[in-house]
Amino acid sequence: MTQPIARTLFAITLFAEDVPTMKAFYSNAFAMEPIFEDEHSVVFRFGENLINILMVEQAPMLVEPNAVAAPGLGARCMYTIHVEDVDAVYAEMTARGVTFLNGPQDRPWGPRTIAFADPAGNVWELAS
Repeated sequence: MTQPIARTLFAITLFAEDVPTMKAFYSNAFAMEPIFEDEHSVVFRFGENLINILMVEQAPMLVEPNAVAAPGLGARCMYTIHVEDVDAVYAEMTARGVTFLNGPQDRPWGPRTIAFADPAGNVWELAS
């Protein structure tokens, strides 16, 4: 069997129309500060991974010849983060004003989960 090309996820780039609103949301929801920001982007560290929030006007050069999808057309993906206690995180994030799409709930495949969308419509799931 051949070795995998990649073993570690390095970064996820989210395209957003309003980077300052996204920065405020992520800073509040996850109680963290950005590790980098400029006029076009803001970056947060999640463990060994980076979440780069990039102004949608800057996105075409990263995905051409594909188009950047318009917001509001529905979820296209979901990002999942492992947490120790979903119910405790749910209570903490709810107190910070985060509105959840669903949960806490026990999934048939094992984990207990909650899910929410950021201001650009990206869906995040927290699972334990």
